[in-house]
Amino acid sequence: MPRKPSNSTATATAPQQLAAAAIAAYAAADPTSLRLIESAKKVAAAASTVLIHGESGTGKDLIASLIHYLGPSPEHPLVKIDCASLPHELLESELFGFERGAFTGANQMKRGRLELAGNGTLVLDEISALSLAMQAKLLRVIEERRFDRLGGTRPIVVSARIIALTNVNLADAVARRTFREDLYYRLNVVPLELLPLRERTADIPVIAARLLTLLAEQHRRPHLHLAPDALAALRSYAFPGNVRELRNLLERTLINAPTLANDSFVTLGDLPVHVRSSSGGAKSKPSLEQLERAYIAEILDYTRGKKTKAAEILGISRKTLLEKRKKYQL
Repeated sequence: MPRKPSNSTATATAPQQLAAAAIAAYAAADPTSLRLIESAKKVAAAASTVLIHGESGTGKDLIASLIHYLGPSPEHPLVKIDCASLPHELLESELFGFERGAFTGANQMKRGRLELAGNGTLVLDEISALSLAMQAKLLRVIEERRFDRLGGTRPIVVSARIIALTNVNLADAVARRTFREDLYYRLNVVPLELLPLRERTADIPVIAARLLTLLAEQHRRPHLHLAPDALAALRSYAFPGNVRELRNLLERTLINAPTLANDSFVTLGDLPVHVRSSSGGAKSKPSLEQLERAYIAEILDYTRGKKTKAAEILGISRKTLLEKRKKYQL
């Protein structure tokens, strides 16, 4: 029997829990992120082809997973393939599979990702990396809902929903004639645009808090909080690498802080110089209320909603904390 890809749907966890985990990981606190999550939920209810565009590290994979787990067939496989990481010949056999004897070295039949996805979802990451020849074959699959394995003669029906991810503007690629216009319109049935982290700064405190918790567990280190000055610097920084860069930055800070004890705070001085310098402009500084709201949200997230513990860390009464939660709608 052919081996199933390791990135297919886990069957041990309920789809609802996986969908909730995807939302939590995306950290939708910013109004634009909240609107995106709502749009993704609406898209999930249908079986339409989806095109997700955004810079590298913005969470395209998380939104694709969310759409699958909230979709009509969450119990079926979620199969992913990175179109940019494989050469054309290998990508074709990975996507379509092949029959025994289809080419030198094809000693047994292999099912491709399209077939393995079954009635679930196939995620095509970095779709712009497909060659024009592969684009033509993918277009045929989408239009006819069937394909042949390499060396095969019996058409195989495609039932999976297709979600395409790209960090390239495909409309521009069409204009440059590096991407087929007909395929672009077939993929762009439901487009979702993910904003970079620098344009959804209200998500940064929540993402940072969750990352610090995960990284502390991963490295078996004391849990750290972000002091207001450090948080202000993070919100002012442009983050060209988006969430991936934020994770890398926090992991480096955690590892390089051997003297910090549990419940200690990462201050501005603990951050890299290029991040610290981003907080210099008064124009980009958040207001005091914005800082307070973000910090309270970070502490509540750390205490998993335990208000007495959160109030103790914040140095305020439980009653004051409840009033501030109401004020900031936390």
